[in-house]
Amino acid sequence: MKGFAMTLEFPDNDEVLATVRAAAGRRYTGLLSLGFLGLFLVYMAFTSAPGFGWQVVLLVLGAGAIWMADRMRRATSNAIELTATILRDSDGTVIARIEDIEHIDRGVFAFKPSNGFLLRTKAGTGGTREWRPGLWWRMGRRIGIGGMTPGRQTKYMAEAIATIIATRDM
Repeated sequence: MKGFAMTLEFPDNDEVLATVRAAAGRRYTGLLSLGFLGLFLVYMAFTSAPGFGWQVVLLVLGAGAIWMADRMRRATSNAIELTATILRDSDGTVIARIEDIEHIDRGVFAFKPSNGFLLRTKAGTGGTREWRPGLWWRMGRRIGIGGMTPGRQTKYMAEAIATIIATRDM
């Protein structure tokens, strides 16, 4: 059949369905708190440490708090994006593939981040351990979304994921 053309319409799988960003107030409060703690510990190490051992401990703890504030600053500048096929960080890191998500837990007693939810992926699909302080973490098959995020954004994303999973499993 010469001249016959067939076009197929596929949905745009890269269209962002939901986005979660760190709340500005929580972000600045967390960053200032950790930064102040780090600077205060370093100050205490130089001004009132009772001995050399305590001075080293205070310096290490202060440097660790400052380092953590910087990691949190970098992580919370990103966002989490949900598409029809993947859950990803805005820097391109794939957090989980939708086809691999087995269960979503939003319960009060779930081991989940503040204002967030917990995902469990299928066996054998767990990724490497990663942690973006204040935004998301992954340990094996478990993924926590939330922390410094607004509850309404994470609730909407959790509902969207639950809907996608429910329609997928039909």
